[in-house]
Amino acid sequence: MARDILFVQGAGEGTHDHWDDKLAESLRQELGAAYPVHYPRMPDEGDPKYAAWKGALLSAFDGLDDGAILVGHSVGGTILLHVLAESALPRAFGGLFLIAPPFIGEGGWPDDDIGACDDLADRLPRGIPIYLYRGTADDVVPAAHTDLYMKALPHAVICTLEGRDHQLNNDMREVARDVRAVTGRSEEPTGD
Repeated sequence: MARDILFVQGAGEGTHDHWDDKLAESLRQELGAAYPVHYPRMPDEGDPKYAAWKGALLSAFDGLDDGAILVGHSVGGTILLHVLAESALPRAFGGLFLIAPPFIGEGGWPDDDIGACDDLADRLPRGIPIYLYRGTADDVVPAAHTDLYMKALPHAVICTLEGRDHQLNNDMREVARDVRAVTGRSEEPTGD
């Protein structure tokens, strides 16, 4: 049985077509046909607004099956996390995988559009596995943000990847490995 993956892009002009498309494709290649990767274009990627992205995410959730896996990069991961924390969800998700998400709140980045991350752990769906990935060569989101997430999400698995940049060098192999582990499929992809 296939397991849906929703990959949420980061912010910035041209990100969907020229940056995060490489992450989505790497995830497709690493996971194979048993994991269809949905990669919607988020509204106004150059100047993201929480309400617009939240609406787009809630619409995208409607097309997923129960147990779908959610993956978000950078600002897209932060917004995805907040949407999960504050919305009545249409289904249960099988895991949340965040790649280089900025922390919003004290010690992190200010944002009038997104609330602080302080009580996220209490507001997220119970039992959802959470993984957070950070490259040591990330020059966009400071390492201190990972420390803040460790406090806000004490049950999250934190994965620090040596020498990897904000885009994880466009290599999603560790994310795919962890998705397979969470879904109980340890086998490698058999191709498309």
